[in-house]
Amino acid sequence: MNIYDFTATLENGTSYSLDKYKGHPMIIVNTATKCGLAPQFKQLEELYEQYQSKGLIILGFPSNQFKQEVDDASDAAEACRTTYGVTFPMHQLTEVNGSHTDPLFAYLKENASGTLTNAIKWNFAKFLVDKNGEVVERFSPQTSPTKMVDAIEAVL
Repeated sequence: MNIYDFTATLENGTSYSLDKYKGHPMIIVNTATKCGLAPQFKQLEELYEQYQSKGLIILGFPSNQFKQEVDDASDAAEACRTTYGVTFPMHQLTEVNGSHTDPLFAYLKENASGTLTNAIKWNFAKFLVDKNGEVVERFSPQTSPTKMVDAIEAVL
């Protein structure tokens, strides 16, 4: 099993297989527009603009599990676009912990454990996936996306 075995649902309700990104490295991140770490959207967008031509895909998954997101995925995506200029795909509100954890995030956590626990501790946990669909690294919410450059370049 790898990342390509999962599906995701865009903020507009369109579902698709992650197989669509086969051969592309990805950053998958749980987001929240009302979080103090929300300025990371701008840094993520800068990485997307810098490396998209080399195949990098960034996928944002808003989550309200930490009570810092709006109640609607379309509103969350719109806030990302207007406030931070986000152009990478944004998805439906997603549970990243607990009994209703989205299968994609359960897989990500199993394949890139956190410190002390596999639970996602806050918004903006970032998972780097290589071109073969393997999870290669997990970055903490506090890690600036700009600190991911060496790891990104290694999987391009």
